[in-house]
Amino acid sequence: MAKAAPRTSTISEERALAAQQAREKFLAQVAANCAEEVKRAKRVAEDTREKKAAEHLKLKEDMLERLAEAERRRSLLQQSQRRPRTSTLPSVEEKKVVPRTWKPRNDAEAARTIQRAWRSTKRRRVVTEFLGLGLTLENIQKTSFEDVSGLLSRDNVLESTSRLLGLYGLQGDVVDSTSENAAVRTFLSTFLVLGHPAQVLSKDGEQEKDLLEKARNLLVLFDPLLTNFSSSPSTTQLESLSEAYASFQTAFTAWKDHDSSVLLDTMLAQFVELDAIWQSVKNDKDGHVADDYREGIQHNQTLLLVRLKRLAGADRAVKMIKEAIRKSRKAKGKKRPPGDVRPRAASFPSADATPPSLTPIEASVSDAAADTLAHRRAAPLLPDNRTIMHELAINKEYRIDTKPKTDMRDNVIREVSDTMRQGLESDFGDIFVIAMAETIREKLLGLVVPGKSLHALISESLDTAMIADQVKMGAFSYQQFFSFMNSLLPKICAPVRDADVKALAEDQTDDAIERLARLNYVIDLLSIDHANFSLQMNAPLLLREATGYEQRCFANVCGNDSLVRTSQWWTRAKKKTEEEMARRPNGSSSTPTARVTPDKIYMQGLVDLAIGVGEFHEADLPETLELDHARLKRMRTDVLRVLVISAILLTAKNLMRRDVRSQWKEQAQRMWDLPFHDAQAFVGAIESRYALPPTTKTQLSGTIERILLDGRNRQATHPVVKVLLHKITTHVYNRLSASSADERVKGASTASQVLSSGGLSEFVVHIGALVDELQKVAEVDREAHGKWYDGIIEAVKREEASGV
Repeated sequence: MAKAAPRTSTISEERALAAQQAREKFLAQVAANCAEEVKRAKRVAEDTREKKAAEHLKLKEDMLERLAEAERRRSLLQQSQRRPRTSTLPSVEEKKVVPRTWKPRNDAEAARTIQRAWRSTKRRRVVTEFLGLGLTLENIQKTSFEDVSGLLSRDNVLESTSRLLGLYGLQGDVVDSTSENAAVRTFLSTFLVLGHPAQVLSKDGEQEKDLLEKARNLLVLFDPLLTNFSSSPSTTQLESLSEAYASFQTAFTAWKDHDSSVLLDTMLAQFVELDAIWQSVKNDKDGHVADDYREGIQHNQTLLLVRLKRLAGADRAVKMIKEAIRKSRKAKGKKRPPGDVRPRAASFPSADATPPSLTPIEASVSDAAADTLAHRRAAPLLPDNRTIMHELAINKEYRIDTKPKTDMRDNVIREVSDTMRQGLESDFGDIFVIAMAETIREKLLGLVVPGKSLHALISESLDTAMIADQVKMGAFSYQQFFSFMNSLLPKICAPVRDADVKALAEDQTDDAIERLARLNYVIDLLSIDHANFSLQMNAPLLLREATGYEQRCFANVCGNDSLVRTSQWWTRAKKKTEEEMARRPNGSSSTPTARVTPDKIYMQGLVDLAIGVGEFHEADLPETLELDHARLKRMRTDVLRVLVISAILLTAKNLMRRDVRSQWKEQAQRMWDLPFHDAQAFVGAIESRYALPPTTKTQLSGTIERILLDGRNRQATHPVVKVLLHKITTHVYNRLSASSADERVKGASTASQVLSSGGLSEFVVHIGALVDELQKVAEVDREAHGKWYDGIIEAVKREEASGV
């Protein structure tokens, strides 16, 4: 511990220094970007001033030309007027005034006049047609979102808008009809975004605010052109409109890309979840489960594939799906231990061998698990036979875990050494040596096949009577004993244990007690490996007999005793289920899915045991689920950590104006192993990637401290933690209580979307694995203890009837 402390401190300092350097680099980059933005803004302002000055000069020259033209026409009009009559002149017949006809001076002037009239007529026709659609912000706000979406997708609306954008030069250089339609739909999105922002925008972040502001600026510049369409727009107006449209288009594309990436991740997760369900049920032919799931899964995957192709393109969508499925299957595949775990001294069945067909269930289980039971007796750290059968029924790939023993290696060796030392120092030291040799002999004999040469060698070399005589005469040699073990263990162990056996042989310390403790530790590991190999060989036979074996074991344990805790657990679950159904609206309480059934009551009770934050009390555990005590306790601990981390990340996203559906998996992974008493470590996990302003950091630190207080006290008092706990509980219960294959497929396909929108996007896979494990626990439990549950249900009904 003393040696590890400086290294830990050095690592912490290095991490803090790296975080500081990353923050300084990020701030420098932000400053550089801001400087570039300021330069660009100044350059744009200068160009605008120059353009306005040139436009003003041009307008002034045009005005002078018009005044000169007016003066010329006035003089011509005065010259053409008839002189007034006088009394001195004879009356003559008045001449008829012929209206003056304007004639162009040349062909160029005539062409300009015709073009001006044609453009004015075209502009009037295009604008009038667009105004006839009624696309104003007031009308859009008064119309429902669905109706507006249908209106903006009509062909006549798209064509009229396309002509209008082309009239004012907003379509740019379109190369095909697809680009043209994209530009038109982008412009029409301004009405949808401003008219119904709640339905279009998923949150109120900085990006969304910027999009709303630029859409509003675009419509403000566009309205005067539609109102005064009789006159040609000025160059300044067109340039301002073009800049506003380009700015909105950029903001809209950025927002759409971000929203699309989140949506793509969600739909990919849904597709992968459906594939995982199919992989788990496709081989079940006898129960027709695969037939029930196939149609629903294919239908939902087809819908998701169409949406993915629409968002990402056909080729990219297919590539993304293949990659996601490959990673998912690889992660959920068999977790094989590194190296060969088959013991060298074990007997391997031939390729033509078939499991024996034994009728009596006792004989089947006894023969199949004989090796496993023998190793369990030799190594007390192995679970009992009933636990092994139960775990194998839940997980067909179950193997006894050696990690707890390897993690506690030094403690185990120290405890065994102390025990041996006390025994040898007592008055019964000689007896203790004989007993220790007998224990090692029994363990080693359990690792070899009876009748083989190794079995005979161990029996003869470690004969108890011979060792007793040697101890009595003082001729027992520890050196010869260890030499024999060093030559024997490589012939017995699996290749994966060669390193441990070699390290044991190279240990030449003078302390024989410590060497014996290390020898005992290595033999225990070999016993676990041999037991796992026996499980692997006999798993098919054990699985066929698991239900009957558990029924007999449970009957032997309980006897004729009434299942008090199970009855109380069932009563509490029934009451809670009825209360939940009573809270529903009156119209939905009569539907078939709202009926209180035994399945719903059982799932409600199971969810209450597994999903929670409080301490798990054994008094609340029904007798039927005693074998799952450690599993349910682990689930509660994991749920508490999921709640704490999700609440912290959700608060950080809201303070930083980020999309709650975005996945911060790296930060969540770093927080998973952090202690609940170190709030600054959680802040540092977020700050390692995102720069936090001082005000935001202070506010976030205070919120994290309050959330961690809930984690330390195993409670849910913080509002965010409460909401997340309710979301997880409701989601898990809805998926477990699904009564049909369609409901189960629908629940699995929408799980990613539901959890992501609720702020649990980082733990979609984790919660999905929890649901799958609970489903398997429920299946195994009800299959084994079904008749006991039926008796409890009947007893509860009788009590209710007698109470009425």
